[in-house]
Amino acid sequence: MLRCNRRGCILTQAILIVLHKLSTNPQGVFMANLEILVSELPTIIQNLKLTIGDSNQIMEQIILINNAQEQLRNIKKLIAQELRFDRINNSAIATLPRLITGATLFMPSLGLVDPAISEKFGNSETKISLTDLQSKIDAWIEWGYFLQAIAADILSDIQLVNQLDSDIVNVSIYNELKIFNDRLKINLALDKANILREQVEKIRDYQKQLLQLGQKLDYIFDTIKNSRSLLNILLGVSAFYGKSGFALEWLDDDHELIISSQGKFQELTDILNDCDSFQEQIAALIIQGDTLSLQAEQSLKKIEQESSKEEISNQPVETVPKFSTPKIVRSALIIASSLLILTFCSLKIREQNLSLTQEGSANANFKSAQKLGMEAASLVQKPPHPLKVWQQAETKWYQAIILLDKIPAKTSVYDRAKKKLAYYQINYKSISQRVLIEKKALANLESAHKLATEANLFVQNSPNSQLSRQQAQDKWQQAINLLKAIPQSTSVSVQAKEMLSIYKTNYAATSQQS
Repeated sequence: MLRCNRRGCILTQAILIVLHKLSTNPQGVFMANLEILVSELPTIIQNLKLTIGDSNQIMEQIILINNAQEQLRNIKKLIAQELRFDRINNSAIATLPRLITGATLFMPSLGLVDPAISEKFGNSETKISLTDLQSKIDAWIEWGYFLQAIAADILSDIQLVNQLDSDIVNVSIYNELKIFNDRLKINLALDKANILREQVEKIRDYQKQLLQLGQKLDYIFDTIKNSRSLLNILLGVSAFYGKSGFALEWLDDDHELIISSQGKFQELTDILNDCDSFQEQIAALIIQGDTLSLQAEQSLKKIEQESSKEEISNQPVETVPKFSTPKIVRSALIIASSLLILTFCSLKIREQNLSLTQEGSANANFKSAQKLGMEAASLVQKPPHPLKVWQQAETKWYQAIILLDKIPAKTSVYDRAKKKLAYYQINYKSISQRVLIEKKALANLESAHKLATEANLFVQNSPNSQLSRQQAQDKWQQAINLLKAIPQSTSVSVQAKEMLSIYKTNYAATSQQS
């Protein structure tokens, strides 16, 4: 026998009472009681979701889903019996509860149902016929079957369950980025060499961890975007949310899966856009760490120079020893030896001059690379930026990398250049990815505009043609999909949103004509 919570049992009892009253006075009390039952729909539908967690939690949810489906079937039976009365057939007599009621169940802190999930409940502003309500109940019951099938697939895959258990102990991507953002708010101890060195090591460690986080984001993005299996997609989503957890809520009109986590509702497309945005934040944090490291290294160099000056000033002054006048033979030997020494020294001087030239060139290249790095970092502060700005920053990072790579191994700045080269290569890769994202966004915008122009031409040239209207509708849909794919972090996102609103209106108008 299925278990049910207290509220569910009360609702079942109420349905039984209504069925009893229907047998004695079917028309007198039916409507009032049916409206009471319909008002409980948000409570029932709240259980029609699947929170991805441990196996015991999933088993409990299967029971709740079964109970909700049974209650929906009972309401459907009552509606079917009412529709047998000819006098009220097809009348809009039952009103779905207000969205605010549903919102209290899903997002009590906001007091509103998120637009992404509102379709699950329907339109609260208008009345709904009993026939339409039956159709909605059928959809809810089918959604319950879908969730049960997913739950069964998860529970039958031990490796999948283990991976989900592993993910749920990790911090979500959003919270992990927040942690790194707080860690890099470092006040450098500019006058204390030991503390500065420790801070530099911490910054470098954070940058390595950020790079690993970027690789994890790549895995999540590729898994969600390219996997054909829903179970594999759920693995990507699980890695994205971590211990924040998530639940499968609904499929919207476009058959896009809606997922909730901590009161926030998202489509899979939204998660992919977040991955792009988080990659940009990682790149910005790495650059911030590089800027801090540069400041710390400059301060360390200054401290070391001041320390060196103090040591020289504190050294004792040596007295020049007095020598006796050498004999002629001894002087001749000394002169001969001196000639040999001078010859040897001249060779050494040439080598030293060459070494000094390399040292000077290395120092100049290192300073130029640092300057380019600072300029590149400054360019990309406070995004979004136009494509041209990202390309300028990309060029500066590339030029800095070339300069650092040319520094010879035997120069004094080689070790520092080698470390900085690794971080600059990370920055260059991050900015290059951002350039690609911006280029893709621009291409989508231009393609969407072209499709919109073609759609208008179809309608203008053959306004009465069903085929032309269908072709125009397809063009509008393609343009809408392209605009939806443009990340919010790009410089053209505002323009894309404005165009999206217009294109959706045109699509709806074309659909009505069809």
